[in-house]
Amino acid sequence: MTGAGGVASSDPSGVCAKMEEEESIRVVHCGGSELNFRRAVFSADSKYIFCVSGDFVKVYSTTTEECVHILQGHTDLVTGIQLNPSNHLQLYSCSFDGTVKLWDYLDGILIKTFLVGPKLYALFTHHSAEDSVFVTINKEEPDVFQLVSVKLPKSPSQEIEAKELSSILDYINQSPKCIAFGRKGEYVAVVRDFYLSVYFFKKKTTSRFTLSSSKNKKHARNGFTCVACHPEEDCIASGHMDGKIRLWRNFDDDKKYTYTCLHWHHDMVMDLAFSVTGSSLLSGGRECVLVEWREAGEKNKEFLPRLGATIEHISVSPAGDLLCTSHSDNKIMVIHRNLETSAVIQGLVKDRSILTGLTIDPKTKALVLNGKPGHLQFYSLQSDKQLYNLDIVQQEYINDSGLFQIELTKAAFGCFGNWLATVEQRQEKESELEMQMKLWKYNKKTQGFVLNTKINMPHDDHITALCFCNAERCETLTLVTASKDGHFKVWILTDDSDIYKKAVGWTCDFVGSYHKYQATDCCFSEDGSLLAVSFEEIVTIWDSETWELKCTFCQRAGEIRRLCFGRLTCSKYLLGATENGILCCWNLLSCALEWSAKLSVRVMEPDPQSENIAAVSWSSEGSDLFVFKPSEPRPLYIQKNVCREEVQWGVFVPRDVPESFTSEAYQWLNRSQFYFLTKSQSLLTFSTKSPEEKLTPTSKQLLAEESLPTTPFYFILGKHRQQEDQKLSETSESELVQLPVTENIPAIAELLHTPAHVLPSAAFLCSMFVNSLLLSNETKSAEETPDDVDMEEEKESEDSDEESNFTEHVQITSNTDFREDIIHQLSKSEEKELRRFRKVDYSWIAAL
Repeated sequence: MTGAGGVASSDPSGVCAKMEEEESIRVVHCGGSELNFRRAVFSADSKYIFCVSGDFVKVYSTTTEECVHILQGHTDLVTGIQLNPSNHLQLYSCSFDGTVKLWDYLDGILIKTFLVGPKLYALFTHHSAEDSVFVTINKEEPDVFQLVSVKLPKSPSQEIEAKELSSILDYINQSPKCIAFGRKGEYVAVVRDFYLSVYFFKKKTTSRFTLSSSKNKKHARNGFTCVACHPEEDCIASGHMDGKIRLWRNFDDDKKYTYTCLHWHHDMVMDLAFSVTGSSLLSGGRECVLVEWREAGEKNKEFLPRLGATIEHISVSPAGDLLCTSHSDNKIMVIHRNLETSAVIQGLVKDRSILTGLTIDPKTKALVLNGKPGHLQFYSLQSDKQLYNLDIVQQEYINDSGLFQIELTKAAFGCFGNWLATVEQRQEKESELEMQMKLWKYNKKTQGFVLNTKINMPHDDHITALCFCNAERCETLTLVTASKDGHFKVWILTDDSDIYKKAVGWTCDFVGSYHKYQATDCCFSEDGSLLAVSFEEIVTIWDSETWELKCTFCQRAGEIRRLCFGRLTCSKYLLGATENGILCCWNLLSCALEWSAKLSVRVMEPDPQSENIAAVSWSSEGSDLFVFKPSEPRPLYIQKNVCREEVQWGVFVPRDVPESFTSEAYQWLNRSQFYFLTKSQSLLTFSTKSPEEKLTPTSKQLLAEESLPTTPFYFILGKHRQQEDQKLSETSESELVQLPVTENIPAIAELLHTPAHVLPSAAFLCSMFVNSLLLSNETKSAEETPDDVDMEEEKESEDSDEESNFTEHVQITSNTDFREDIIHQLSKSEEKELRRFRKVDYSWIAAL
């Protein structure tokens, strides 16, 4: 047994040395990042929509809702994206890593990287400044930000230093919603607190306008929240905390300025956006309603209600035919100009608090956690897309901060995903606890979960833990719940039917307790033979067959927060983390403490594919990760400061394709990938350079090809290629008609992988297009010709065809007499194939 600081004080120098030999592991914002962190941006033709997503920029199709590209290259959170004003096929992005990157978004290729230096919080571009971009940076003080202009030098190299910064405005808000550029880029409007500042570029002067502050109760909610500028007129629209919208005019004179008010929102205005022509103003807020103010009039307005969540951002496409709203539930809605919803891009829903933790659905391999209020969301980590929501509470949600809502607190899967247990509760006062436990059964026909059993008040106090016995040898399905009422209950699946014996239900089989202590956690051993239940500072071990108490462990190191059994070769160990920052490991064979370590563990998760256990500790400096085996107190891997926030939940996800790392520092990532959720609900994971190197431009291009619409061009170069592969695999070598494989044709390969803006004219490509059509028709005619054609009818047509076509084929061969001998020796099936070949019209060759 090691000392109290066995794990925390271990010297990771050996691990660090090995990490330096290979590529380092870094923490990245993975799938599930906030899509609503910044305003989405449309492409010039409205075919694509761009949104930031952690360290990446994602390119979605506005018609299919599919992600067609992921722009990867930033090493920190992406904070802004804008189209290149001088080239609408290019995109700028900025990040906390201090760089501005220029992308070709059609091919997903990084063109240039401009090294600015400080953290960049927002990005703006304008046609009037083609060789510059505007960014928001942080000054020395923590909450003081500055709008600066960055000169982008022209250079053939890919990485360029851009250190020429020109200050525009000081003391601004870091949110890009509080900054807007005016008509023709003549001025920029910035709002913060109760101030509106307008900077004029030609005059290089600043006008500032102030509203009444919170000292007056009547104007307590006058603070600015967002700003937008009219594209054609000198007009500034500002949103406010009290739900009002103010339209400012004549702001070039500090004394003659005027403003008018529009008021519909009952709460703060979250964002504003003018249409392309400026004929209407769009606003949104917590009412989940998009409001269109026609001609900036109070009476002339239209509504798009019931959008599901608070509107965070509003964007308008450059073409003016589409607009989009970003919502607080991590959703982007693409809307037509007539206010009809066109597409919905749903990310990982960020709930107020994740009470259920992170679990994995064994059937879909999806991440399962709290979603919309009263729902469980099933989220695919592979495709970074929400699969579906499961309504657990099954009650209408009322969005009012003063109400005590029903909360979904626990969820667990059992029997390899065939059963799901959930706990929901509502408590308005300490003595008024309402609680329900529901058991859901997976239905193969509907491919979803159906409510099987509902248990009112399964315990007299809050349920602290629930777990299934998922051992293969377990004959009876078993569920255990632990509660603050001092009991743990065993629930089993029994026959709950009538005379037909076709229905099953859950019932309580055993109730256990230990000296009236509160039960804090519970878990089964890997083989299901033992159940561990922690009662405050004491751990009890129970036999799962007889429910007899086998032994107890008492460390007196604080209340047990988390219990975890070892797996595989380490199944004889039991781990417990206490609230006083002690990690204990007990040996079940010797019934003694094996080792302990001083470590303030917040998350402790076993890897289902190995003996490894991941523990995340929290200190004032940040969260640290330790990966170790219970049999060895010395950790296999240590990573300090994986993030500055507190990590609340973690989970191991088995890999579809195992990695092959040989270093001890990487072997824990071979079979599973570790995901963890921070206090601000950022989903993070560990990434190496090896998987990123596999994302070549060719693979990204193939990803785009899969999402192409089913146009005639797709049928020629897509389905036709698949038909050829299938045809060539079935036909024998002796067949006369064989079609070339299109992958081996350089012309078609160049056509598929060359950007559209550098391709030759359509007239030049016409011959290739017609040639592909003829190949496709020839294949179809060969496949549709029946084998049992009447030979007599074929001979009649053969006589007429041979007169005109036979001479053409005779000219191809040099020895006509030799060819005639071959014809007399052909079989009937070969003659049919030859006739099909003769009927093909090759007269189009003369036109080329």
